[in-house]
Amino acid sequence: MKKILIVTSLILSLVGCSSMGVKEPSDAEINAEAAKAYQEVKSKSKMSTNKDWNDMVQRVANRIASASGEKFNWEYVVIESPEVNAWCMPGGKIAVYTGIMPILKTEAALATVLGHEVAHATLRHGKQRYARAMKENLIGLVAGVAVAAGGQFLCKTDTCKTLAQVGGVAAGFALTFFDRKFSRGDETAADKEGQIYMAKAGYDPAEAPRLWDRMSAASGGKAPPEFLSTHPSDANRKANLNAWMPDAERAYASAPKKYGLGEPIK
Repeated sequence: MKKILIVTSLILSLVGCSSMGVKEPSDAEINAEAAKAYQEVKSKSKMSTNKDWNDMVQRVANRIASASGEKFNWEYVVIESPEVNAWCMPGGKIAVYTGIMPILKTEAALATVLGHEVAHATLRHGKQRYARAMKENLIGLVAGVAVAAGGQFLCKTDTCKTLAQVGGVAAGFALTFFDRKFSRGDETAADKEGQIYMAKAGYDPAEAPRLWDRMSAASGGKAPPEFLSTHPSDANRKANLNAWMPDAERAYASAPKKYGLGEPIK
């Protein structure tokens, strides 16, 4: 009972709950919370030892981060997992799962994925999603965190379950960031901004629509990979990316260095 009360107090304190409503967290607050959760993910995950993949993620992520113009405290890791996924927490905390690498095929495709995920962070989608969760279901969230702290998990994803075991703020963040999907509007906005980032970083933006063909094929006609689960349909996504191509090509033309498709992923 004491643990439940402590966890409930932490969450209520964090979001500023009062009889007047819920205060939206500041960038500094949500970034600090994300940084704590990120450290927990790293401490409880198996890091990839594939040097080529680690080196590629580091250099591509650095280029995308620079292209975004954001002065986050950027960090990048590659996690050993069959999950087809990648994400960027608020404040620039990035993880790429090894399960996605063989599907990407090219360095430019990795830039597409990282551009998309970084755009979620620069557009503050994670922060907005967290604030919506607080406003829509504060009591349910607090109850969920309390249950997680007691050793039972309401989380659906493995990463959320990992953080739920820690309890407290990390569990609250996990329940909202990892188990609450971005809207399709957010996904479309991240696609558009992400394509510009990859082009500014020197990667051929024409690889973006080709990547989503490969991602769709990876599902084998079954449920789409986690990375695609709330995205627009393949047809709409490709149409959008092609419609935005003139802007992306202009960004690519002005890139200080051009890498084209970059190195193949082996």
